[in-house]
Amino acid sequence: MSDEKTQKCAIIDSVLDFDITSGRTSTTQADLIIDHVKTQNLQVEWLLETHIHADHLTASQYLKEKLGGKIAIGAKITEVIKFWTPIFNSKNDTDPTQFDKLFNDNEKFFIGSIEVKIIYTPGHTPACATYLIEDCAFVGDVIFTPQNGTGRTDFPGGSAKNSYDSIQKLLKLPDETRIFVGHDYPAEGQQPQYLCTILEQKKSNILINEKISEENYICERNQRDIGKKVPKLLLPALQFNMRAGRFGEPENNSTFYIKIPINKI
Repeated sequence: MSDEKTQKCAIIDSVLDFDITSGRTSTTQADLIIDHVKTQNLQVEWLLETHIHADHLTASQYLKEKLGGKIAIGAKITEVIKFWTPIFNSKNDTDPTQFDKLFNDNEKFFIGSIEVKIIYTPGHTPACATYLIEDCAFVGDVIFTPQNGTGRTDFPGGSAKNSYDSIQKLLKLPDETRIFVGHDYPAEGQQPQYLCTILEQKKSNILINEKISEENYICERNQRDIGKKVPKLLLPALQFNMRAGRFGEPENNSTFYIKIPINKI
């Protein structure tokens, strides 16, 4: 998201490439962003996270080193860190202050001259937040395109009830508001989609349109979450993303390691 008047911009939910089988990172996707920012003569003000992702590693720290900007996330990240650091035994190198800014609900800030409003949208995780930028809502994983419904709510601190309440906040936005989603799961032969409108969600979301009651949504969301597989990058992603894009402190051989807690989740 960029401001044409000032050439200031924000990067939302960036991705660092990570091969779990070899333990190697690469920056192919992030370098495409860097190329775009430089080609367009933009200045990065913010590196925004909608939540702590369990399915990819953030490139925010790498992008900050290359382009500048402040790494920010909703202040409820403290709840995620409080839950997970005992499991990883990582209190010594995992702290909310590793983020440059923690946003409160309804807080406002600017990308150049463009005002941005924070809307807390927990449910998928306790720390989920939506960035409302003019007529655009960057929602992370709280809601998907209408044909895919909503984000799972079975992670620690997740809640189908909170998911419902959060999405009701979004559905009160003007019908023409554009929603940018974090994921799409297209049918075979179809292209992925990243954009829809509030009106489309109201009319045709398979889980939470205007005809579906709170009780029915909660029941269906919980039913869909039963037996869901743990994302394959969950353990690496949580450790890395809770540190705002760092692997923590290297060991005495100058090597970084990801911990795999046994029989803990």
